[in-house]
Amino acid sequence: MKKMRKIIILSMLGIFVLSACGGGKEAKKELNPEEAKKKVEDFINKNLMRASNKATVKEIVDEGNLYKVAVDVGSGQDVESYLSKDGEKFFPQVMNIKEVEKETQDREVQTQKEKEEQAKEMSKKTKPDVELYVMSHCPFGTQIEKGFLPVAETLGDKINYEVKFCDYAMHGEKEVNEQLLQYCIQKEQKDKYLPYLKCFLVDGKTDDCKVSVSLDLSKLDSCMKSADQEFKITESLNDKSKWKGQFPNFDIHKADNEKYGIQGSPGLVINGQKVSSGRDAKSLLEIICSGFEVAPEECKKELSSETPSSGFGFNGGGGNDTASCN
Repeated sequence: MKKMRKIIILSMLGIFVLSACGGGKEAKKELNPEEAKKKVEDFINKNLMRASNKATVKEIVDEGNLYKVAVDVGSGQDVESYLSKDGEKFFPQVMNIKEVEKETQDREVQTQKEKEEQAKEMSKKTKPDVELYVMSHCPFGTQIEKGFLPVAETLGDKINYEVKFCDYAMHGEKEVNEQLLQYCIQKEQKDKYLPYLKCFLVDGKTDDCKVSVSLDLSKLDSCMKSADQEFKITESLNDKSKWKGQFPNFDIHKADNEKYGIQGSPGLVINGQKVSSGRDAKSLLEIICSGFEVAPEECKKELSSETPSSGFGFNGGGGNDTASCN
């Protein structure tokens, strides 16, 4: 949406500048309202509509450098569009800059109020409990994990954190196996978990990351076999009658999923309360630090406010922080 706004606004500026300065060329003939109406109808019907449908211009208004056009496309509601007076530029939408800026301001104020209210209502602990619920191969789960990593590294043992998993796996056997492995790394070799996760989030190469962080594979193998039997992971994977819809169950954290109403990946629970947050490190540090009775100095650290990209890899940013796997 932001890119679309930029394109529209820059295109509009181009029209106004050329109109004012002549663009270095002879001024073009302007269409009169009737000519503009015909131009719009012909353009839409020949290029944008299906053969069985027909668009009709119901109203055309002179707005200075442009014609504002109300178009009936058969949906029962008029679509407001714009045409440059030379008939060469058609805009499905033009945005009022002041209105858009006010909407953005209002939205930011409302978001801040909601954050403050959420933080105020959250129970406080000397050492907050942080539970991050994901699917290991969900692009939006890996997205929030990339934002969470610097927070966990910053706060260290001042929080009790655990990456938990949704009670179903949308990404097949590889996800089931990866989640079983990560569960056991946290259980048996917790000090190796963040280095492993940071490696895994680069490109999802499990075997390479096992070696690079020197995991005790014998301990992990024993833990995984035990957890597999206890929670019937492989049994569920191989028996589709036990699946949750079209996806296999992953029941290690099933009780917690039900307790907190986790519907998909990601989900965040702090001190036993499901909360919402941006997926950038700064937002996550802020909401987690609101769970302290007395926030430590580490909560003042300036972390990145850029939303990580979804999926694997640490390059890029500015991704959508509301999408989820569910």
